[in-house]
Amino acid sequence: MRPALLALLALFALGTASAAADEVRFARYAGVASDARDADPLYAEEHWLRFEQEQLVERQVLYRCPSGEAFARKRVDYREDPLAPAFALEDARFGYREGLRRSGSSMETFVQRRADATELRSAVPEASRLVADSGFDRFVLRHWEALGRGEAVPLEFLVPSRGSSYGFRVRLQERREVGGVPARVLRLSLGGPLGWFAPAIDVAYAEADRRLLRFEGLSNIRLTPERNAVVRIEFPQPPARALEQDWRAVAQLALQPCSLGS
Repeated sequence: MRPALLALLALFALGTASAAADEVRFARYAGVASDARDADPLYAEEHWLRFEQEQLVERQVLYRCPSGEAFARKRVDYREDPLAPAFALEDARFGYREGLRRSGSSMETFVQRRADATELRSAVPEASRLVADSGFDRFVLRHWEALGRGEAVPLEFLVPSRGSSYGFRVRLQERREVGGVPARVLRLSLGGPLGWFAPAIDVAYAEADRRLLRFEGLSNIRLTPERNAVVRIEFPQPPARALEQDWRAVAQLALQPCSLGS
């Protein structure tokens, strides 16, 4: 084969490899959760994102005590449904586990409150407005314009620990600066009479790039196997690029029990 042709093929192969590498990328951002009542730091959470052709397909969240130990991890898979993704949360402090499993068109929630407890499962019926876990971010982006006009947008939010979904609505609460960034504060609240008794969740997103800035409300992290923490989580920095080796390290990191708070 002629040298010129060999060189051309080599360049083509290099370009193909580079394009394939660009199809998958990784990113990371972090937040610090404080107790909503006394502002004491409780834990930190690291979000690791995996994109394919600029579509978010997977997320890992690593939860760390203030002393640095990773005590919990959540895996989220958006590929079957970005609004109601399959996910699994595990907490080494209690052996607590919860999430949503998908198999074809069927779905089930699962919860195991302690390492020695029985796993409880509940079938989830198909619902056109079903939202689960961090699929809420995708829901907000999908309805960004309607929310900006002040419309109340309904959804069925899945609560795995109760094996059911509940009718919520999301509405623009106010526009203001959050951490020095112009933002929309959206309120997630239960619809109907249940909303009179259940606390709302406020979530702030940046107006410019629609990234998450702050979360205030009931956390998915628990103070006991029966009681969730009520927190304020600040996300001060936008996502930054990460490496595949970091993604793999997060997936393999051993979890260990530790104490929340200072």
